Amino acid sequence: MTAQLLDGKQLAQDLRRQLRVARQALGSRPVRLVSVEVGQNPAADVYVRNQLRAAGEVGIEMEVSNLPLGTDEAQLVRAIEVLNERPEVAGVIVQRPLPPGIDPRVVQSAIAPHKDVEGMHPANMGAILYREPLLPPCTAAAAQHLIVSTGIDLRGAETVVVGHSEIVGKPIAVLLLHHLSTVTVCHVGTRRLIDHTRRADILVVAVGKAGLVHGDMVKPGAIVVDVGINQGADGRIVGDVHFASTVEVAGFLTPVPGGVGPVTVAMLLRNTLRAAGATV
Repeated sequence: MTAQLLDGKQLAQDLRRQLRVARQALGSRPVRLVSVEVGQNPAADVYVRNQLRAAGEVGIEMEVSNLPLGTDEAQLVRAIEVLNERPEVAGVIVQRPLPPGIDPRVVQSAIAPHKDVEGMHPANMGAILYREPLLPPCTAAAAQHLIVSTGIDLRGAETVVVGHSEIVGKPIAVLLLHHLSTVTVCHVGTRRLIDHTRRADILVVAVGKAGLVHGDMVKPGAIVVDVGINQGADGRIVGDVHFASTVEVAGFLTPVPGGVGPVTVAMLLRNTLRAAGATV
């Protein structure tokens, strides 16, 4: 068996076509996404360029605000508060990693919940327990979209999430619970990870450790969503899942790069349009 690759680039392209239509339906109403970054980070610059390109394709104006290195937490929060007050700004995203001394949770909480297009404000994270919120966390929403695209019946499906971060692990677990999947969340305290991963119909891996999951840890025919982005020994970008061994076992597998990443950007734009009042 060779897994069918879940083409995130194609799925993201399809989403952007839908988002263009939703943007056009808003007419002349301004839709602006503001990216805030403290200092210059080469990794963040790549993300920003991808976001700029995708936003332009959809018809969203994207503004990049680069604050000088040395900006402290209070200054960053004040900059966000100014954006909260600008009516033409639909969404605000703060690029990570942040410099030492700045608490990401304080910063995320400073963004007005209705402009929190990353879906990471405590109000939006709390809402996810009741329903899928209007502005769900982008990476978790992307993983869910990739899983749904396979056509699997999520009801009762054995789902294992490896990683319990606020950005991916916890929210994707809850999102899939809304579909009545049977969800197990594994983490650093889990004993015998392989016992859990081998029974998963759906396996989501998001820990930031290259090659953590190998093919012998995967149930034949499973859907495997690799959220990890790591630099391999040869300098190439690799995921948390060992691709060569897993592609021979899984039924569906996301490549890295080209899997979750492009869809995450599309979800950021979807959230921005939703924040501007679009139905999408």
